[in-house]
Amino acid sequence: MDVSKMPTMDSVARFKAAMESDKGALGPFMISTDPAFVEAAGYAGYDFVLLDMEHGTTTHQTLPNLIRAANVAGVCPVVRVPRGSDIWIDQALDVGAGAVMVPQIDTAEQARAAVAAAKFSPIGNRGTCRFVRSAGFGAIPGKDYFAKAQDTMVIVQAEGKKAVENLDEILDVPGIDVVFVGPYDLSSSLGLVGQIDHPDVIECIKGIIAKASAKGVKVGCFADSVEGGKKWRDLGVKFIGYACDTYIFMQGAKADVESFAK
Repeated sequence: MDVSKMPTMDSVARFKAAMESDKGALGPFMISTDPAFVEAAGYAGYDFVLLDMEHGTTTHQTLPNLIRAANVAGVCPVVRVPRGSDIWIDQALDVGAGAVMVPQIDTAEQARAAVAAAKFSPIGNRGTCRFVRSAGFGAIPGKDYFAKAQDTMVIVQAEGKKAVENLDEILDVPGIDVVFVGPYDLSSSLGLVGQIDHPDVIECIKGIIAKASAKGVKVGCFADSVEGGKKWRDLGVKFIGYACDTYIFMQGAKADVESFAK
């Protein structure tokens, strides 16, 4: 085993390649704390797993084992951090996150703070320690680690009307890889709660895609079905956050039960 190799970075490269492809990148939100779900998702062939610390029950103590499971299966671990504290970004990257997703970004100032927390100097102000898990607990020379770690990704969530109004300024912030749109939150902010297929919602997302593409920033979107994910992909979305682990299991189990009863 090559202990000098950063365990997550190969999967980051594959994740980036998927987003550059016509297929795009697909991955489930993971709200459980069982590493087996993460490992199984990797073996299923997803491009990433989205470990959810905002709406899931994952803590800083349980996160490392989920990331280890992702590393075992070769799938990129994306961590959605809780809102309101930059220290979560730093800690998620320290234990091996390949990308961080930061919720509730409404302004360029907030976007700059997120990037700064995720990047070492001179790009940002992330705390420097070469004895963390992402550095092989010191197996990787500090110079190599601090340089390579800059390739991890920053995903910001533009979740409402205010973010859309400030989108041009947000997209101009260096270091943002993906702007993630929550269609349900967006529909709510537009006064169309839950109407994610409403023409006004679709047109708004199309506008976000056009502006982001012009500035070289990928767009992500949530989909609660594969068909919904394909719809967003056909509109230009390259990062599809799909349903969640427990829902996927429940839906599969329900289909089995209904089939068995026939």
